[in-house]
Amino acid sequence: MSSITAIVPAYNEELSIGSVILSTSKFADHIIVIDDGSRDRTAEIAAKAGAEVIIHPENIGKGAALKSGFDVVKNADIIVTIDSDGQHNPEEIPKLTRPIEKGEADIVNGSRYLEKNHNGTPAYRRLGQTVLDTATNMNSELKLTDSQSGFRAFAAYTLPAFRFTKTGFSIESEMLMDAANQGFKIMEVQVGVNYKKSKMAIHTKNAMTHGLGVLVKLLQDMEFKRPLYYFTIPGLVLIAIGLTLGLIFFGRYLDRQMTTLMPTIIACMIGLGGIFVTFTGIILHSVARMIQSMGK
Repeated sequence: MSSITAIVPAYNEELSIGSVILSTSKFADHIIVIDDGSRDRTAEIAAKAGAEVIIHPENIGKGAALKSGFDVVKNADIIVTIDSDGQHNPEEIPKLTRPIEKGEADIVNGSRYLEKNHNGTPAYRRLGQTVLDTATNMNSELKLTDSQSGFRAFAAYTLPAFRFTKTGFSIESEMLMDAANQGFKIMEVQVGVNYKKSKMAIHTKNAMTHGLGVLVKLLQDMEFKRPLYYFTIPGLVLIAIGLTLGLIFFGRYLDRQMTTLMPTIIACMIGLGGIFVTFTGIILHSVARMIQSMGK
């Protein structure tokens, strides 16, 4: 039987952390709670509920909290991450661990949307998550439906793959990209979500800030990992715009509808800029491929 350790990052979750730990303990042999600079009784309650508690003196982000948890995992076959706000149902932990135990997957992602069910997710959050899913999939060449899920299971041998360079919420995407780069098999299973228990459902401004922050980090990664997406595609768009506008403006000049070639020149400059950006993407892509082949 597999030994399971659950990692629970927490920040000011004194109202929910106790029940999360007690429910999770039915399915995990060991629970590690990382109190990420909470100003309430989160750490105290977590310890009384039976969890090992790691305390960050200051709030430094979910990515840093997960790193602290993964760093102290010992003698576990499977590691499960679960959020501390009560939005996940610990009863579903076996759904995540079973494919790993059967050798069907190395990592299992608990998806709220695998079955095309929004699960009560607020519309603005689902829109933002769709954008982040698309960016993550482009970066990793995966086809996941919920890249921002905090409910996941990992085979212990996958742990060295994770860099933990992101300290904030973008860690969810980074871990998927790291796993994909190492060739690990990632499976998704449908899980439920209870936003009535989650504070994030009511903090619209925080959710928007979170989403934009994650997207910026993904675009920064894309610049180096997927230059064809980051440079070449926008470059081709600029070429098309420049060519189209150039033909229109030059045609109007020939028909004497315009008395200056300046708009045509500007359109040509847009097109030339697109050519430069396109070739930048192609060159960076070639360099990245060459580096990858040298590293094998």
